Amino acid sequence: QVQPVESGGGLVQAGGSLRLTCEASGRSFSSYAMGWFRQAPGKEREFTAVINWSGDNTYYADSVKGRFTISRDNAKNTVYLQMNNLKPEDTAVYYCAGDGAIIEATMTAPDEWEDWGQGTQVTVSS
Repeated sequence: QVQPVESGGGLVQAGGSLRLTCEASGRSFSSYAMGWFRQAPGKEREFTAVINWSGDNTYYADSVKGRFTISRDNAKNTVYLQMNNLKPEDTAVYYCAGDGAIIEATMTAPDEWEDWGQGTQVTVSS
């Protein structure tokens, strides 16, 4: 079981950058894929990015490709989401997710992931 805790959200102007951090407890963190999802007001939670267990394979939603970068430091049990060139439509609560049964960067549906953090708010002003 992975217990993610997100941080790093905030208010930023359009075109700006933020880096989200997800610290995850669990003895086998380096064996799991980790994902970032987001949920805007009135909308369903959606896939943003995923990274495989070793960090050498990633996959992104089309809406963030080229602007966001997911990475991980297994020695620190931490996953990052670097967000550049932010747009107002990126405004959402961002969630980190893990699942002991997911190893590769293939699962993009939120209901496929078992362990979730509490989320961190990202607000992008125009």
